[in-house]
Amino acid sequence: MDLLDRLLAHDAWTTAKLLEQSRALSEAQLDTDFDLGHRTVRLTFAHVIYNLEVWTALMEGRDARAFKERLSLDALEQGLKQTAPRLAALARRIRDQQLWDALWTDTLDNPPRQRTYGGGIGHILTHSVHHRAQIIHMLKRLAVPDVLEGDLLSWETWSVR
Repeated sequence: MDLLDRLLAHDAWTTAKLLEQSRALSEAQLDTDFDLGHRTVRLTFAHVIYNLEVWTALMEGRDARAFKERLSLDALEQGLKQTAPRLAALARRIRDQQLWDALWTDTLDNPPRQRTYGGGIGHILTHSVHHRAQIIHMLKRLAVPDVLEGDLLSWETWSVR
């Protein structure tokens, strides 16, 4: 497994596990206001999954304007399950064809902007890590037991079990 495969697998697995751990929360707890991220567990997850869906679609050359933020845990999980494999397939194709510096058009920017595939894929992965750290903090503050640390080495320990 190369570094890209590790990062993609870690990203999808960790987000899924944190969604699973969030199921212990009540609706009110999912919407508890915090002074970070997108203010609640629910809205921060919605932002992470929306970002994954939109940026993947844009790099695939698809129209991304139809995506709406998902708000239920079931819908968020569905969005992750549908999109993480598409991102992984796209990223592997980019790696295999050495297209990291090739350009695609971000049509949501006004005016549209050219970006590199390497920058887009890197953005998705680092963006998710950033917001997952906020979710981890919120889950711990909400007293969810045994919240994941979320780091790559912990994922490797879990993934080889």
